[in-house]
Amino acid sequence: MSQQPLPSPVVEVPREPRSFADIRASDRVQGFLFTLPALLVLGIFLAYPAYYTVRLAFYKGDFLYGFAGYLGLGNFKELLTNDPSFLDLSHWPPSGALINNLRWVIFYISLSLIFGLGLAVLAVRVRYERIVKSAVFVPMAISATAVGLIWLFVYSPDLNQGVVNATIHAVDHGFHPIAWVGRPSTVNYALIFAYVWASTGFVMVVLSAAIKGISTEVIEAARVDGAGEWAIFRRVMVPMLSLPIAVVTVWLFINVIKVFDIIYVMTGGGPGTTSRVIAYTMYEETFANGRPGYGAAVAALMLVFMIPVMLLNIRRFRSERVTN
Repeated sequence: MSQQPLPSPVVEVPREPRSFADIRASDRVQGFLFTLPALLVLGIFLAYPAYYTVRLAFYKGDFLYGFAGYLGLGNFKELLTNDPSFLDLSHWPPSGALINNLRWVIFYISLSLIFGLGLAVLAVRVRYERIVKSAVFVPMAISATAVGLIWLFVYSPDLNQGVVNATIHAVDHGFHPIAWVGRPSTVNYALIFAYVWASTGFVMVVLSAAIKGISTEVIEAARVDGAGEWAIFRRVMVPMLSLPIAVVTVWLFINVIKVFDIIYVMTGGGPGTTSRVIAYTMYEETFANGRPGYGAAVAALMLVFMIPVMLLNIRRFRSERVTN
């Protein structure tokens, strides 16, 4: 009995992606119609308000936020040279809302990354990982207003309420309670640490998921080569986590630029104007002081600060995709 020849395997040749010119006109129209609702939402609620705000920054503005009293670059000139609450270079160290935001960028982002990465590395090694992650992530689920109220009690100078002062007093009975959010020298750092507490959970969850994506074979190969845990962390884990860390850093930077609610709840920009940041200055000038054009100039500067970071992030995503 003759054997039947085995069917030859069918090899599928991968098709090259079509260029935009090869797509039929009907497919282009269909794709445009699918994206049209999203484009309309972005145009109405994002693009047009951004255009309106940038344009208003060149005017004095009226109580209806209209384009009244053209000033050109007058608002920006006053903001950067004649407004000590925004930028004061007359003494060292300089002060003002812009310097406070720089302080937030340095301390808030670095502390959030350090605590978040450390907790992520530890969380994947503990037995009750889900419970630990849930406990650390809880502050992220709380609104910034509630976070501010919680930390007002934590920082309270009353030893019966303030956890920080009560803890220090328990160690040193000669310690006099400090109003942490009532002193210009400590208020910004107190606010930063409170917001770090609220943001660390998000950083931990993102980075722990990225750590789980690292191949165990790579880690085991490093151990076989004699690398210790600290060397594996520095030379294997951190380089492979560069993209997730970059994404989290951008998210933290955006938080810094638009931070407002926790400052509004805890200090109201005080004492005086020592804890003001850019977003709080925009709110204060636009609504409290009735200067919509000046507030729009502050908002335009916020946009200017965000654009380079977003462009760098997009460029990094593209280079990572090409590498992979």
